[in-house]
Amino acid sequence: MTTVQVILPIILSIGMCVGLKINTKLNKNKLTLQQVRQNQLDTEIKYLKYQVQPHFLFNTLNNIYALIDSSPVKAKASIHSMSKMMRYVLHDASTSKVPLVKEIEFLERYIDLMQLRISSNLTLEKNFPVINQPIQIAPLLLISFIENAFKHGIDAVQHSFIKIELTIDNHRLKYSVTNSSFPEREKVTDSGIGLENLKKRLELLYPNNFELITKEINRQYFATLTLNFKE
Repeated sequence: MTTVQVILPIILSIGMCVGLKINTKLNKNKLTLQQVRQNQLDTEIKYLKYQVQPHFLFNTLNNIYALIDSSPVKAKASIHSMSKMMRYVLHDASTSKVPLVKEIEFLERYIDLMQLRISSNLTLEKNFPVINQPIQIAPLLLISFIENAFKHGIDAVQHSFIKIELTIDNHRLKYSVTNSSFPEREKVTDSGIGLENLKKRLELLYPNNFELITKEINRQYFATLTLNFKE
């Protein structure tokens, strides 16, 4: 047996060991990098979600404050309703997904609360489906459209309207809010902050699985979200 025949298997064995060690290290580094990226993603999502909470809280408290003098009984009922909403925001919405039926209940309470101090100039239509499927979505995704409509689409004197519609077709959710628009009010408000937050969250949570369209035509504001979800 020649020297080459003796040494070659040893070299090959050493090479295989080194190769396996390098491959293991690369896989470990890749896994660590993926974990770091996932942690960064989770942190950003939480930050965006927490931005929604003070925004919602400010609007709701402002609404209740306006009722204290004019209708203390309604204000008291509003605080009770708000406590249920805050329970949802602080507890249920702290998870990554919530049942769609709970998200709709939250929207219904918010709408009822907002309507307490709205004048008769507002016409409001809403159409939420009866949910018989275990559909889950990321929490607090649907509130921004309605907040925006109540904040920027209602005038104390002129006739105003809000139309809310949500439909489910297999794994697709279509959600739209159309409201009257008063451009002169937009100049002194922060319109769009909630919607920009929503867009960022959708990009992180449902990449390539949503379509968000907002537009204003003839003093009407249209906001539509089409979302492909998995049950």
